[in-house]
Amino acid sequence: MKRSYLLIILPLMIVTLVMSGCTSSPNNANTAAVATPQPTPDKAAIEAELIKIENDWPRILKERDGAAVRKLEADDIVLVYPDGSDGNKNQDVADIESGTLASNEQQISDIQVKVLDNDSALVRVRITVKGDQYKISTGNCQQVIHEFRSVDTFARKNGQWQMVASVSVPVMNPLPSASPSPGAKASPSVKPSPSVKSSPVTKPSPAMKPSPAMKASPRKSASPT
Repeated sequence: MKRSYLLIILPLMIVTLVMSGCTSSPNNANTAAVATPQPTPDKAAIEAELIKIENDWPRILKERDGAAVRKLEADDIVLVYPDGSDGNKNQDVADIESGTLASNEQQISDIQVKVLDNDSALVRVRITVKGDQYKISTGNCQQVIHEFRSVDTFARKNGQWQMVASVSVPVMNPLPSASPSPGAKASPSVKPSPSVKSSPVTKPSPAMKPSPAMKASPRKSASPT
């Protein structure tokens, strides 16, 4: 009698255990599917760090600091220069170490950082490049000013921010602040003298001619005229 009772109870227990396991599986799956929330980005700290990086470009160019470029730019960085041509990290390093832009004064301004998450951000900057493009026989130079806009993409890899892409475009109508130095302006007291007449022997001086055009990015290669 007892044996018959056990034969009935044991199958019922097995069925109960199986059903219990089936109903608990979805709960376990749902628990595992819940993603761990990512920490909120410290936007202020990220913005400060990327602004510092962008503001360091004039020093990098002036000091021909190729080592800083090797550290800052990703090996597979995507570069688009103002003339539409593609660039790469090796070209940037070579251009900066050659000193092509070392003599051109450069200013970084209007930096705007858009933090995407803890490890990625976009930075838009305004770049003003002052260069001596026209040679004159007296040895003096006429300063030419160019303005560019760049959008740089940064990614944090192994705790270090690297530039993974950069696109630069020339500004056709620069803002007033990008105009030549206020010291180089005509005096309002200077007026044409009525006694001065044009000389028939005066001809345009052949000594004043543009220097060879420079090319590529305003920060990472020579700027276009």
